[in-house]
Amino acid sequence: MAFDFDKPILIGVIDMTFAKTFLRDESGASAAEYALILAVVGAGIALAAFQLGGAISTSINSATQEVETCSAGDVSGCS
Repeated sequence: MAFDFDKPILIGVIDMTFAKTFLRDESGASAAEYALILAVVGAGIALAAFQLGGAISTSINSATQEVETCSAGDVSGCS
């Protein structure tokens, strides 16, 4: 769609032929496809967060155990 510089510009008015063409255009992804992509990406992020949470919990528990062991006077395994 070419712009005609001889026509006055009407602010807020949409060219109806452009609107009709835009609404009929099916070349892009539809809303359902975007929703599916969003669901897959969201599930991946949730799974990664769950796994990361488990790893952090394990590390904190291990560190807590090490501090308790070394604080009790058993320094044989302390680093």
